[in-house]
Amino acid sequence: MQKRARIIFNPTSGRETLKNKLVDILNVLEQGGYETSIYATTPAENSAQNEARRVAQAGFDLVVAAGGDGTINAVINGIAPLEKRPRLGIIPAGTTNDFARALGIPRDDFVEAARVIANGQTTAMDVGKASNQKLTHYFINIAAGGRLTELTYDVPSDLKTVFGYMAYLMKAVEMLPQARPMDIKVQYDGGSYAGKASMFFLAMTNSVGGLEQAVPNASLSDGKFTMIIVKTGNMVEIMQLIMKVMNGGRHVHDSRIIYQETTHFSVKDNQDKMPINLDGEYGGDAPMDFQNLKEHIEIFFRI
Repeated sequence: MQKRARIIFNPTSGRETLKNKLVDILNVLEQGGYETSIYATTPAENSAQNEARRVAQAGFDLVVAAGGDGTINAVINGIAPLEKRPRLGIIPAGTTNDFARALGIPRDDFVEAARVIANGQTTAMDVGKASNQKLTHYFINIAAGGRLTELTYDVPSDLKTVFGYMAYLMKAVEMLPQARPMDIKVQYDGGSYAGKASMFFLAMTNSVGGLEQAVPNASLSDGKFTMIIVKTGNMVEIMQLIMKVMNGGRHVHDSRIIYQETTHFSVKDNQDKMPINLDGEYGGDAPMDFQNLKEHIEIFFRI
């Protein structure tokens, strides 16, 4: 029986250039042995997520998320809860493409990214599960909390289409004065922290916000998050930490952060509402518990 693939693509991603390469992408996958069809996401709620779940339940062998990190996250949420999950391919067409960067997938050539899938090299990758009493969401690159971590979903999509990565930089400058520390309580493997923190990250790859040395010891399949808690809210000190990240990942030993691997993580906010960012998308508010699902999805990569 011939293998079936479904491309789920976001028409607004990649400054809307992705749609011009869809025929070439389809041809590459067809030559790779997949009977391939295409679905364009719509403004309807959970469009990509619902389609990913539908084709997985219909027995498709491969789902290709073609778009930015938000599109990938939606597809993950469609297939991660299922007992039988198709393989996942990525064609990055977003603004930062953090996840594709970590997997060695070309971020400036859509057709070459399709060839990564057609070449057939896969790995079993961890998936994060975030839940509280109201909801359960999944993520595959990063979970985060704190005012500055909200900028990825505060930037309007039309600005990202026009200005690309510069849209995030402009929004970050606007939000810097609001990055005050919050009182939080967190628990993780073998420890806990109660005190001030401006933000936290649970990373599953080495790339956070385009900074490839943020998690120098990252593994795709060890069943662990890399936890980073930034205790300072001073803008000068935050910039110093960013410079350490860029200078070989020297931030990991800095006393202003907590850096540790953990399989579980829980956060409570004792002061203000803390929105949680999952792969660049709003994922609900704290309190929230996080669990690492080891080697949960088979994904195509090039490293």
